[in-house]
Amino acid sequence: MADSKEDWKRKDEGEDEEDEEVDESDYKSQKDAILFAIDVSPSMLTPPPASDSKKADTDSPAAAALKCAYQIMQQRIISNPKDMIGILLFGTAESKGPEDNATSGIAYPHIYLLTDLDVPAASDVKALKELVEDEEVAKEVLVPAPEGSEVTMSNVLFCANQIFTTRAPSFGSRRLFVITDKDDPHESDKGMRSAAAVRAKDLYDLGVVIELFPIERGEEVFDRTKFYDDVIYRDPADTDTPSTTASTTTAAAGGDGISLLNSLISNINSKQTPKRALFSNLPFEIGPGLTISVKGYNILQRQKPARSCYVWLSGETAQIATGETTHLAADTTRTVQKADVKKAYKFGGEQVLFTKDEQKELKNFGPPGLRIVGFKRRALLPTYASVNKSTFLYPSEEDYVGSTRVFSALWQKLLDSKTMGIAWYIPRANANP
Repeated sequence: MADSKEDWKRKDEGEDEEDEEVDESDYKSQKDAILFAIDVSPSMLTPPPASDSKKADTDSPAAAALKCAYQIMQQRIISNPKDMIGILLFGTAESKGPEDNATSGIAYPHIYLLTDLDVPAASDVKALKELVEDEEVAKEVLVPAPEGSEVTMSNVLFCANQIFTTRAPSFGSRRLFVITDKDDPHESDKGMRSAAAVRAKDLYDLGVVIELFPIERGEEVFDRTKFYDDVIYRDPADTDTPSTTASTTTAAAGGDGISLLNSLISNINSKQTPKRALFSNLPFEIGPGLTISVKGYNILQRQKPARSCYVWLSGETAQIATGETTHLAADTTRTVQKADVKKAYKFGGEQVLFTKDEQKELKNFGPPGLRIVGFKRRALLPTYASVNKSTFLYPSEEDYVGSTRVFSALWQKLLDSKTMGIAWYIPRANANP
């Protein structure tokens, strides 16, 4: 309901959208699109050794990954009903690509799109539940490709690129979760490695973040440097990108340790909320002629539960209700157009009209930036001065080279002298200082 009300509010007040201050929680309210890419190689289909322990793992890594995707899908239906989830299997004997490419002739050998990237429907959840609970159904789908005809990672990434482009082109957060136990799928083919790196770079240029969930068996160590360090691309200057050094998931042998399923779910749940900066490359003016750039992050942000939308059930099919507001004149009940609506403020008992440009200028306190206006002893800071939650500042080298050294020197000097800086702070355009 909260989402629907916010949509209605934006439609009703569209003419003032540019003038209003953007709330800092907006950067966390973006819709998310997650595509699971699960390896279906023979090693991923091999269950762990039998054990007498009641807590022993009985599922193969591929089966555990599907169960994990099923649980995540159930969670998202309740908590984030507008998010999209898809499941892509690679290394399968059978091939099934996106429906959009069926008529275009684009084929992806040994890649099986189990669930297309979309808002989960009841049929999708039911089909996935049947797959994870019925071993006979799983045996029909989870069939590895014959030896010598393995899938190429460049095709997997290119297929994911096509899915994100066609199904979620305007989503603010798009992520690809790769679950595999092969640390070097193209160990003897440098051309395939280079092609995969190019496809991965294309995904990041599109705004898609690749998250790797490696699976280890026993004493075998998943070495990321062999292949995935080139594929899991991360711009060193981009501190917004979530860390790619995710914890490794170990397939327990004989039941000792944490179960594979719980470990996978824990790792994926820890990445459910994408990391985003509150502001990026904000000019930080330390003094006349001395400016660096910084990024800001919320140290603590309350995660509010997403509520469901209004659904209209009177038609043949259920539809999400969208609100529309029409302004009517009080005396004639005629429809009032947006161009006819004017805003006024009461001064001295009279209504003073302001044009749209004048209203915009009244709310303009200057360009975004952080400017130091003075210094004070830290002991003079009263407790009541903390009227808002803190923002973590981090230097950025993108706009001003050397920002890190200058920021570090300033921070160290303030610490040594027990001094605090007092600054003029405007985080974004049209925001209040």
